[in-house]
Amino acid sequence: MKLVAWIFGGLVGLWALLLLVGLVLPGHYRVERSTVVAARPAAVFPLVGDLKAWRQWGVWFGRDPAMQPNYSPATTEVGAWSQWKSKSQGDGKMTITAVRPPDYFEYRMEFADMGMASKGTVELAAGPDGTTRVTMAMEGDLGHSPINRWFGVFMGRFMAPDFDAGLANLKRISEAPAH
Repeated sequence: MKLVAWIFGGLVGLWALLLLVGLVLPGHYRVERSTVVAARPAAVFPLVGDLKAWRQWGVWFGRDPAMQPNYSPATTEVGAWSQWKSKSQGDGKMTITAVRPPDYFEYRMEFADMGMASKGTVELAAGPDGTTRVTMAMEGDLGHSPINRWFGVFMGRFMAPDFDAGLANLKRISEAPAH
């Protein structure tokens, strides 16, 4: 009986410690990844600046071919949106918040089932040799919830592989001879 009380007390103490540490963790996260593409920004931007084109290189679409996307009538201007439903990737909405062809694309990403929203950017920087550095970033506020703040600690580990795979797909498509 005493052992059970010690174990229970230890678990409560550990839970309290994790909760307290969670309260002092950063309330904001940022994940950023880059690649260099052997194509000029004007050739890469149509794949980034059109929400329908994300289906060609976005990792989530590849993971769930049954994903059901819907799009606003326009898909390349501020206010344009895409929504999706997916059993494996979750349901969400992406809305264009700023666009400056051929070098900047900004969006708001919302996941209704997680109650989270974030800001994403894709920046294209021309290199002197006809290449483009493509940088994807996502950032967001985690609020005051210690659970969300713990989630933020691992956000880079969760998102970086998807960013890397998406950038690799974008690079492959952008560098293809037919493109």
